[in-house]
Amino acid sequence: MKKMKKIGLFYAPAKGSTEKIAKIIADKIGKDKVELILVDENSTISEFDSFDKLIFGISTVGRESWDAQYTKVGWDFFLPKLEQANFKGKTAAVYGMGNHILYADYFVDAMGFLGKKVLEKGGELVGYVNKNKYEFKHSEAIIDEKFIGLPIDEDTQEELTENRLKEWISEIKGLLSYGR
Repeated sequence: MKKMKKIGLFYAPAKGSTEKIAKIIADKIGKDKVELILVDENSTISEFDSFDKLIFGISTVGRESWDAQYTKVGWDFFLPKLEQANFKGKTAAVYGMGNHILYADYFVDAMGFLGKKVLEKGGELVGYVNKNKYEFKHSEAIIDEKFIGLPIDEDTQEELTENRLKEWISEIKGLLSYGR
């Protein structure tokens, strides 16, 4: 399969903050440069094969949601399939949705699990963010005192999202461009 010269932006779940941010990122990088792909139960590892440059968007579900009526969506079906993935030669960035107040003990953990899987499977990650810009107790998304990607808290810090995205996109845009 011929490699596309677009960035594959894989995200889930649909119809919430994760999708909203995916669309903003695509707009800011350029819709002609980004292909949005919703991750669901039918997604396959082969979808990554068309892209050398990737962005992943994922949300972390809090304990209350797990204990209540939480049902599997998007990444829940797909994360186990990543065991068969090969990210060698691929460059990726990750953003994660979380609530730093309600879920301070596992703030954007899902972003960490996904980003670490990309690294484990041979990929390069870009877009690390200084953890000191956030208040939280614990996160699985920290490597060397930095978040593995961009944490976004649309629940309690929505007013910070635009500037956080602007800074992050200006950093990753060049790193995800072709010809680097």
